[in-house]
Amino acid sequence: MSRVYNFSAGPAAVPLEVLQKAQSEMLDWHGSGMSVMEMSHRGKDYISIAEKAEADVRELMNIPSNYKVLFLQGGATLQFSMVPMNLLGSKSKACYVNTGAWSKKAIKEAKLHCDVQLSASSEDTDFTSIPAVDSWDIDPDAAYLHYTSNETIGGVEFQQIPDVGGIDLVADMSSNILSREIDVSRFGIIYAGGQKNMGPSGIALTIVRDDLIGQARTGTPSMLDYKNHADADSMFNTPPTYSWYFMGLVFEWLKAQGGIAAIEARNRRKSEKLYAAIDQSDFYSNPVEVSSRSRMNIPFVLANNALDESFLAEAKRAGLVTLKGHRSVGGMRASIYNAMPEDGVDALISMMAEFERTKA
Repeated sequence: MSRVYNFSAGPAAVPLEVLQKAQSEMLDWHGSGMSVMEMSHRGKDYISIAEKAEADVRELMNIPSNYKVLFLQGGATLQFSMVPMNLLGSKSKACYVNTGAWSKKAIKEAKLHCDVQLSASSEDTDFTSIPAVDSWDIDPDAAYLHYTSNETIGGVEFQQIPDVGGIDLVADMSSNILSREIDVSRFGIIYAGGQKNMGPSGIALTIVRDDLIGQARTGTPSMLDYKNHADADSMFNTPPTYSWYFMGLVFEWLKAQGGIAAIEARNRRKSEKLYAAIDQSDFYSNPVEVSSRSRMNIPFVLANNALDESFLAEAKRAGLVTLKGHRSVGGMRASIYNAMPEDGVDALISMMAEFERTKA
């Protein structure tokens, strides 16, 4: 078997140790005589898996006791609707910050449910920066303010949690959750799809402060009401059991790495290496303002885009795959989530240098 370094934006690379553990437990989980994917979600064995996953992520993120941790279906995209349906209450307006493609999707969905106040946007700079927080237009009477903490496609990331006063803060952290330490108590809701830093697709981790649960608007479908999921410990219906189990394995792996502080230090080293290689070259460039650069998703372009396909072919021969940039942006994109080892980044940098030497 020859594994590659997978720079996909999602579904993304999974730690090898996690894959190996899942492989070893595939046919018989802990002597149960069955696979996790065959287990009843109501059975004692599966309940123990679910409870451990929640306990581990609570420990990793230092989640306060007055927050519910929900494992939900539909990925982050369904949260685009669930958030306004559950948080608006008697209000009719919510604030949104537009920093890229995923912000735009959240805004489009929210407009089906409420009046959206665009508090800030970087669209005029092609989403290569994040507007200064002190320039945001925030309505203090809005139900909440939503932002996307890391834009997967454009490669911009908030380096600090924005201070928005007393309004409830909601964050889509799909592509940088568990990659850096954050203060969960600063948020009303944090949500994230699983397939970037937590392993599987088809599941979302949603962290909701208790007082925001139980005020869904009349007419909200039962499956979209946070209260139903919170009351049933995320088992209001049959959950995506195997994805939940797999996510738990990733949490175990993160703890074994030394927790989020250790993985953040590694992520900083990886991104700094790759940005340095890009910035020190006249052959490659990154369009994002330095202060807004993502540690997770690093887009770059070649000085001569006629060489793009040749670059991708050479990278593939070197065992470096899924580097093609998003179709809306072009160029290249290296997604270096938690599971990407430093060796993978080093291999990419070496290949880039050799390609430049022969093609420049």
